[in-house]
Amino acid sequence: MTRRVFAAHLDELAGLRQFVGEMARQAGLSPEADYRLRLAVDEIATNIITHGYEEAGRSGDLVVSAEVDPSELRIVLEDSGIPFDPRSRAVPSRDQLERPLEERAIGGLGLYMVMEGVDRFDYEYAGERNRNILVMRR
Repeated sequence: MTRRVFAAHLDELAGLRQFVGEMARQAGLSPEADYRLRLAVDEIATNIITHGYEEAGRSGDLVVSAEVDPSELRIVLEDSGIPFDPRSRAVPSRDQLERPLEERAIGGLGLYMVMEGVDRFDYEYAGERNRNILVMRR
């Protein structure tokens, strides 16, 4: 398992995306799967930094672990921000996505991209830490 620690600041996202891209290449993911994974990780990390830390008046780190096994690449984002299970937020339905922009509700599109972009998404809260788990099959 490879582990990196990033400060919970938006300017750290470029380094996080680079790390995830390196892990995707090491796992042999296709360029399309690599892109979807980095997009999903970027969305979750942005939400953690913005809502879990900054808006809550907190500071901290984002610990990112990557594990490559014969069948999958597993990325885990761990933080001590405000507890939040992204699966608890309703994602837009296909019907809602087909509506013109001015008729759509604000929010939820990023989490939709996360859920649709990875092969599996899990969340757990343990030891006062959020753990967002994103999995891509190899």
